[in-house]
Amino acid sequence: MSLSSSSSVARRPVFDPTPIILVIGVLLAMLGGAMLLPTFVDLASGNDNWQVFGVAAITTMGIGLLMFLATRGSSSGLSTRQAFVMTVLVWIALAAFGALPFYWSSAVPTYTDAFFESISGLTTTGATVITSLDTLPPGTLLWRGILQWLGGLGIIVMAVSVLPMLQIGGMQLFKVEAFETPEKILPRATQISGFITLIFLNLTGICMLAYLFAGMGVLDAVVHAMTTVATGGFSNHDASLGFFDNPAIDTIAIIFMIIGSLPFLLYVQALQGDGKPLLRDGQVRTFMLLLVGVILFAWMIEETVGVRGGLDAFRFAAVNVTSILTGTGYSTTDYDGWGPVAVAFFFFIMFIGGCAGSTSCGIKIFRFQVLFQNVRQHLARVLYPHGIFTQKFNNRPISEDVTSAVMSFFFLYILSFAISAMALSVAGVDTVTALSGAGSAISNVGPGLGAIIGPAGTYKDLGDAPKWILCITMLLGRLELFTVLVLLSPRFWRS
Repeated sequence: MSLSSSSSVARRPVFDPTPIILVIGVLLAMLGGAMLLPTFVDLASGNDNWQVFGVAAITTMGIGLLMFLATRGSSSGLSTRQAFVMTVLVWIALAAFGALPFYWSSAVPTYTDAFFESISGLTTTGATVITSLDTLPPGTLLWRGILQWLGGLGIIVMAVSVLPMLQIGGMQLFKVEAFETPEKILPRATQISGFITLIFLNLTGICMLAYLFAGMGVLDAVVHAMTTVATGGFSNHDASLGFFDNPAIDTIAIIFMIIGSLPFLLYVQALQGDGKPLLRDGQVRTFMLLLVGVILFAWMIEETVGVRGGLDAFRFAAVNVTSILTGTGYSTTDYDGWGPVAVAFFFFIMFIGGCAGSTSCGIKIFRFQVLFQNVRQHLARVLYPHGIFTQKFNNRPISEDVTSAVMSFFFLYILSFAISAMALSVAGVDTVTALSGAGSAISNVGPGLGAIIGPAGTYKDLGDAPKWILCITMLLGRLELFTVLVLLSPRFWRS
């Protein structure tokens, strides 16, 4: 019996962390390399803050290289369980080391604040605890932009190559479209990721040039281009885009926020000579129609309340609604002052988000489409019990496992939002701040509602406990819930 038992234990699969450590090591080394950019910027501007970034860069690269060297030669293959663990740990590790420049430079008083700023950047949430942004060293401002740019790129790559494989929240729908059909775009996911990186880089460059021509300075143009295309929303100014009060800048921001919210795989197809899917895609059409509708509704609210009128009102409605719907988080005005209808309206649209495979956040348009198809099918079955009705997405049948995954995602999204809001209330946060803070964090939007965290405020005055709750919520929302929550299941570790 003892021999049999020992043999059974010996044959039990053991979780191997070495591939995970290897990947984290490589990414930390790259993050440390990125820290050299603000180091040189501060050095060139004569700001002593360059030393902080230099030490942080050496520390991060050193630890990353040690992790890489310690695990080099390990198996490159990843099991599904390893992929889940790796995805979560990568974001936590990058946020933890990305916080070092903020903390060591005294831009924030505590490591809690530094981690909050860092994970808010990497998840492209855009919530900030830093005040007096206009007086920060240029390297720190650039670092905030770099974090959001890297986070936005990482989100797209994750949505293309990791989430479909893990069948997260219906994302397997896009694995079928991207890799398992006759018209597959490129033969390997790594090639697609490389192509997307080039597209992302070029879009950022074009956006930067547009901002420069519209009147921004070089640093402002670089940082805002990074955070616009990444739909992140970090700005170099406390007044966000409102600092410029420039219709041309607002228009550029709207255009590139929309571009960042569309599926990047469709851009790859367009560059391969097939631009039709970008025009015919159901997600894109639904997103654009919804965007137009909510902008017009916000414009009507402004006119009705008497905040402002005419084309000026339309501009403010367009830039702020686009920002919240796409999860960017820029603001040009304190829309809290537009009345209670506007407050409820902005609270609702922050949950929607953009398209799957984009830098955008929230529930995502395709899930609402699948939900609509499911409701429509059930209603048809009630009316015609013997009929056969098929759910479709982009004219392709939707399998039952996709529908089930999407419905589960909706349930978990609402549940996670409710738990986060209740946890914030228990931590001493008022009701409006708790509800809007939880909604903003899980949707990765940035600004909430109310006097504290509204578009004219920051998260600085919240206590440490609420900030850590929001950090967890931001990570949950960015990693599509299941990626994180599955790690809490004992069955996951026994499988």
